Amino acid sequence: MAKRLFIVSNRLPIQIEKNNDKLDTRLSSGGLVSAINSYLGSDVSASYDAVYWAGMPCCKPAEWDEVVAALPGSDFTYLPVFFDKKNYERYYNGFSNSSVWPLFHYFPSFAEYDRDNYSSYQKANAAFADALSAQLRPGDVVWIHDYHLMPLAAMLRQVMPGLTIGFFLHIPFPCFEVFRLLPKQWQHDILSGILGADLVGFHTIDYATHFLKCVEMVLGYENDMHIIRYQDRLVKADVFPISIDFAKFNNAFDDQRVADMRNDLKKRFPGKRLIFSVDRLDYTKGVSHRVEGYRRFLERNPEYREQVVFVMVIVPSREYIPKYAERKKLIDELIGNVNSKIGTLHWQPVIYQYSSLTFEEMLALYTACDIALITPLRDGMNLVAKEFVASRKDKRGVLLLSEMTGAARELTSAIHLNPNDVEEIAANILLGFEMPAAEQRMEAMQARISNYNVNTWAADFTAQLDIVKTKQKEFQVRFIDTRDQRKMVSGYLAAKKRLFLLDYDGTLADFSNSPEKVKPGGHVRGLLSALAQDPFNEVYLVSGRKGEFLEKWFGDLPVHLVSEHGAKIRMANGHWQTLVQPRNEWKPQVMGVMEQYVKRCANTFVEEKDYCMVWHYRKADSEQVKLRVRELVAELQEYARSLGLQVVMGSKIVEVRVTGADKGTITRNHILPGKWDFIFAAGDDKTDEDMFRVLCGITYAFTVKIGPEASFARYNLLTPLSLVSLLESLVRSADDHSPVTQMRHTLQEEEPSANNA
Repeated sequence: MAKRLFIVSNRLPIQIEKNNDKLDTRLSSGGLVSAINSYLGSDVSASYDAVYWAGMPCCKPAEWDEVVAALPGSDFTYLPVFFDKKNYERYYNGFSNSSVWPLFHYFPSFAEYDRDNYSSYQKANAAFADALSAQLRPGDVVWIHDYHLMPLAAMLRQVMPGLTIGFFLHIPFPCFEVFRLLPKQWQHDILSGILGADLVGFHTIDYATHFLKCVEMVLGYENDMHIIRYQDRLVKADVFPISIDFAKFNNAFDDQRVADMRNDLKKRFPGKRLIFSVDRLDYTKGVSHRVEGYRRFLERNPEYREQVVFVMVIVPSREYIPKYAERKKLIDELIGNVNSKIGTLHWQPVIYQYSSLTFEEMLALYTACDIALITPLRDGMNLVAKEFVASRKDKRGVLLLSEMTGAARELTSAIHLNPNDVEEIAANILLGFEMPAAEQRMEAMQARISNYNVNTWAADFTAQLDIVKTKQKEFQVRFIDTRDQRKMVSGYLAAKKRLFLLDYDGTLADFSNSPEKVKPGGHVRGLLSALAQDPFNEVYLVSGRKGEFLEKWFGDLPVHLVSEHGAKIRMANGHWQTLVQPRNEWKPQVMGVMEQYVKRCANTFVEEKDYCMVWHYRKADSEQVKLRVRELVAELQEYARSLGLQVVMGSKIVEVRVTGADKGTITRNHILPGKWDFIFAAGDDKTDEDMFRVLCGITYAFTVKIGPEASFARYNLLTPLSLVSLLESLVRSADDHSPVTQMRHTLQEEEPSANNA
């Protein structure tokens, strides 16, 4: 079946305008449009048989029909999404840009919480879902972009569960303390909407980490190496810093039109040092702080007066939103003040332009300036910084870059500054002017951008999306049927060296509200003994329990015991061996934290083991414990991160343990090196997933998850009783095929019946 790609963004990459009753169209500009167009024009997109771009054309259906035939050629087919004007205003200018935008950029006092706007936001996403659902078919790939469409992935997932969906956020994702300012239902809707995707992309590790923390605190789902087990699917959050077409900007340095404009600038400002900045009108861009920093530079360094010019370009944007109009007025006044108070009849400190620039004009300014001053108060990435670096084919120029941008994570050779500190801005302008050419460090930054360009970004995202889908196929619910059981028995009988890895609580025995009182029944002990007495079998009881418990109840059986998930091991009839370096210095503080939560949450208790501490909450009130679990995990993670400890949420427990004490590590390093030809592993908890992952891909390994949840195990069984029954069937099958049993059957068949006597 043909593989098709659907790019989805708020607007189509064209603008339709009515002039004198005539409809005109022109291609849109912007980072996303440039990035996607570059990707679609490259060889890396050739794996798709067709590409569609879905978005709102911001016109009426009849107007669209009028212009669609005359649209310029492109590498994709337009898929328009129509939405009424009133609701669009509430969706776009209301919730998207008056709630999400300020909050996600850490301007909470600017955020509005209007329920009608939120309702329109949901309706707009539903309109996208309807338009896409009419076109989508199995095998298609949907790539959703940005904050306008955060609920869309879940809506599409509901219609077509097996769809491949990627979501990329082009703005920052805030920390939990900021995100939680949204009404609780909105928090839930946004996060669950994003988790409808298979892969969620962010510009930086900070944004991805904030998202994962919000998912944990709001929805209660933790992650394992940025992979979330959500509604029986795996969802991965990863980092893909968007980039630019490096060659396009680098080669433009030699373009004749750019060169002519660059020379004109130098003639216009003979002997002057140039600072340049270009931004869209927005309160997040830090323009007023930048102007104040420049003013402070001139006040502190009067020798630079009449020797420097700051060319500042502001591109009009969202002026109809009050906060933007206020910002425009403030900028105008600040620049007017600097020019009037510091400037002279022969020198204007700031050359201010409130309009868009052509590509050639922008490149001329990039390549003529001595300093690019890029100081947003908060920015998802900031491609202007990358464009400036890429354009400097002459390896000259200094980049002064806000440390609050995503680009600062990559462009580490730039001069980073705090955009709120006007004194630091002033000091760094001076540093930039006095920096020798040999120290301007342009080559290192250019190497990064050229190596991870826009095509690399898009190809990286789509490749990771394929990898996630492959992992999802390994991670699924598949209950054992008669055919599976026959295959298992056949493999068991043919094998000469068999390995059994069995969890205890929740696997061989049901959970108890009082785990310390649990006594294994004679039936389970007899089963383990029968398995272990087969000369072809080796049985490991791999548990989170303490060694004392395992030895008390199973020490007399010919089975190997593994305690505390892999911290210690006792071979049958042997002595305990420590596999993890013992460390106890962390325990008093963790105990103190956990005991506070025992006080705050009734019917919980702490269990101390040799290598871990466990907070049990099986008997606690379910509603009360939800909040406490998330608070405890967050507090413990802050402490554990610097001490090489793991914080793990298991079945009704929160556990802190020494790194390396897990079932995956002991399976891989201490048990698997044996030459097995049949492996059977069973467990019920997240801690068992470490073991299942190690065994993934081994054809003779039969892994079983107890419970209905998706897992890296090959099969599922619902209850410990069903697992015990399955193991008994393996024991019986071996007995039925033993030489003694076979001889008994033969004698019975040969013995004459009473009727023939």
